Amino acid sequence: MYDSRQSRAAVPPYFPEGTDPQWLPLTPLEQMAQTDYDVLIVGTGAGGGAVLWRICEGLKDSGKRIGVIEAGDLLLPTHGMNLPTSGWALSSIGNQFFPIGDFLPQYSAARQFFGLGGRTLNWGIAAPRMHRSDMIHWPVPLREMEKYYKIAEQAMFVSHAFAEGSTLSEITINRLWQNGFLESVYLPMAADLAQTKYGELHSNVYFSSILFLARALKLRTYDLAVRARAIQIVTENGKAAGVRAVSPDKKWYDLKAKTVVLSASTLENPRILLNSGIQGHAIGHYLTNHSGVEAWGTINKEQFPEIAGTLALLVPGTEFRPYQVQIQGFINGGYPFYPSVYHYSIDKPASDISDYVMWAFGKVESRFENKVGLSPSLRDEYGVPMIQVDFSHSNRDLEVIGQMSQALIQVSEAMDAPINIKDGRLDISNWIPGRDFHECGTCRMGDNPLTSTTNRFGQVHGVSGLYVADNSVLPTLGAANPTLTAVALAIRTTDYLIEQLK
Repeated sequence: MYDSRQSRAAVPPYFPEGTDPQWLPLTPLEQMAQTDYDVLIVGTGAGGGAVLWRICEGLKDSGKRIGVIEAGDLLLPTHGMNLPTSGWALSSIGNQFFPIGDFLPQYSAARQFFGLGGRTLNWGIAAPRMHRSDMIHWPVPLREMEKYYKIAEQAMFVSHAFAEGSTLSEITINRLWQNGFLESVYLPMAADLAQTKYGELHSNVYFSSILFLARALKLRTYDLAVRARAIQIVTENGKAAGVRAVSPDKKWYDLKAKTVVLSASTLENPRILLNSGIQGHAIGHYLTNHSGVEAWGTINKEQFPEIAGTLALLVPGTEFRPYQVQIQGFINGGYPFYPSVYHYSIDKPASDISDYVMWAFGKVESRFENKVGLSPSLRDEYGVPMIQVDFSHSNRDLEVIGQMSQALIQVSEAMDAPINIKDGRLDISNWIPGRDFHECGTCRMGDNPLTSTTNRFGQVHGVSGLYVADNSVLPTLGAANPTLTAVALAIRTTDYLIEQLK
């Protein structure tokens, strides 16, 4: 278990003389402060990466200047699971997860991550679409969501193919179908399963935003600064004029830009907006995440052939099911579904499969009183107010949590794979708020400035040239993992932005 109290700089990395540890061209903040940018992107996670790739594609033949700043450092050039030596919890990634729940009692499991590529360096790559019923009241037409879902899925290599052909998944999904869970599917995952041939490499199987950054660089140049913490949006006469950023040595730089895209995360975006004095009744409000219930069980190994494969299934949320259930299996004690690639060996055949885990993600109502604000007393090392979170579950949320616990029992019975007994009880546990990493809504899009922070294209109400593109713009959160939806909306916002810049 990672101890957050240990120093991250105890042993500095060693690079032999004459080598350069940079694997992506960087631009010093001092130099960026001397440039007038047409577009400046804050953050390089799934949302910021998608914006960068799409805008470089749309403006590749223009003379527009594009800049990007990232609060974290260069960590990995790919998803951590693409490195056979890393395992799931590579220490250099784990050290970048900062637990902030110590001063957020209502959101005590919360963690923040800072690093180039954001949380996509270490995410579970589950990428289902939200159910249509969850988006029916969004300001974005469903036909447009269909279009941008297809673009996002193609860009992220999302498919149901990861577990197809696995007898473990095939037999288990048939049991689910036969016992009433007819909507069950192979888990959609952001994994590039194409064969490497004709000199075209497909070695980065598990998707990360680093692929967006690399594609953008192949299209055209852009300036990128890391360890550059955005602390304020600079505005002039109701228009975006740039970003104030601070370096690790606490020097402030004003970066000039006609258009700013904020993709710093659901928790950081409202902090930056509020610290900038930007007015908006809904900024930081409507914080939404998933309620979570987790269960661990055992599959009877004798019911499957020796080469059983992996287990990655989904019982999706629907109009009448306010939760989804992810079912993921283990091989040789590794992490769910990944070990079929990295941990399988002829010395320990797949007949050792025994454990599986189920995660139920429940809908949480979007309520104004759930919010991210600024602490009146706590400041970070740069003197910027820390975030303060007010969060609670509604009675309806609690009802859904109760339904999920019962659903996990029903799913385990349908699979003929009982949940384990631990301390005399079923091994089922509820997640503490903040545990899920699926925060959204603090900069939600909508037509009414009283109940939304941005308009239907992600532009902040009342501030032209200032956009938001990440999980925080989701108006509501259904049962599905939010990353694919956030990327789809980020691409849509960028397409609109490109038209404004031409």
